[in-house]
Amino acid sequence: MMTTDYNDGLEDIQSENNDLEATPAEYEVITYPADFTLEGLVSKFKKGSMTVPGFQRNYVWNIKQASRLIESFLLGLPVPAIFLFTDDAKNKQLVIDGQQRLMTVVYFLDGYFGEPDANGRRKVFKLTGLNEKSPYYNKTYADLEESNQAAFNKLNDSVLRAFVIKQITPNGNTSVYHIFERLNTGGTQLVGQEIRNCVYHGPFNDLLCKLNGYENWRKIFGNVTPHKRQKDVELILRFFAFYEKGNEYERPIKDFMSNYMRDNQEITEVRSQELEALFKETCDNVVATLGDKPFHIWSGLNVAAFDSIFTTLAIHGFKGDLAKQYASLIVDEDFVKGVRGATADESIVELRMQLAKQYLVA
Repeated sequence: MMTTDYNDGLEDIQSENNDLEATPAEYEVITYPADFTLEGLVSKFKKGSMTVPGFQRNYVWNIKQASRLIESFLLGLPVPAIFLFTDDAKNKQLVIDGQQRLMTVVYFLDGYFGEPDANGRRKVFKLTGLNEKSPYYNKTYADLEESNQAAFNKLNDSVLRAFVIKQITPNGNTSVYHIFERLNTGGTQLVGQEIRNCVYHGPFNDLLCKLNGYENWRKIFGNVTPHKRQKDVELILRFFAFYEKGNEYERPIKDFMSNYMRDNQEITEVRSQELEALFKETCDNVVATLGDKPFHIWSGLNVAAFDSIFTTLAIHGFKGDLAKQYASLIVDEDFVKGVRGATADESIVELRMQLAKQYLVA
């Protein structure tokens, strides 16, 4: 079941949660260990041969978590391994588990905690999350170099083990989604769109992230701040998938969206502009006719009401007294069942799309 953190701001629908479970295809992969010194690891990351792909979630560790990781290296304590996926096409190693650990090391050796804020300012990385009696409390990387050369060298030479994964069959990198989904090495697990951003990073992913900042989309979603687990980005993907491939829909819905994103990963600039114009125009018209947060019908945003109504309006246009027609639709008993019951079933998806068209297309 999805956590409150993942669904924050959206109505919790049990059938959507259940549909997150899927049986993957069979794969042949090889896995082998590789040990990197922290200094070498940071060097590979800065050169780009090891990368956190796409637009994964933001760095989410707090200073205590980050400080304790660095202290573990300084004390010689074991640290969980990271997992890397070999992307032969791009000649890179993709970090598929361990992003928080890797970026903590990168940030500490760089001297700053996290990414710059909106004004370009960065916070100096001090180990303030440690017990005040620790010899490393409140130290920076530069402090270690200046006052404790032995600790400085020990940190640089500390080893972080990696498990390198390479998919043999079938061709491609489709196993990455399921590897992401199943790995749990002690951090906060990636979910949904965070996984797709890593697996299918490219021009289409760039478009989804760009559209997520559109002002009227933020009004529809109901929060000016992007969802920290990228559920808002996932809804944009969900719309495009139903808009173009709705007549081919098969559950589970997460694979339906993943397959659509894979097929459009390297979208052309012309096609990207077409989809951008479509999405923005639909958002503008929804806000103009239905107001802000129109899909927050019962509690949070109802994703099934969103996909059926938003898609229908994008396909057929805005006609008649839409506000009145919409008000009638959302009290239709069959429609309510279609957006609050078994929302991922093929027959239910078809039903709610038909009802949305029946009520909204004059």
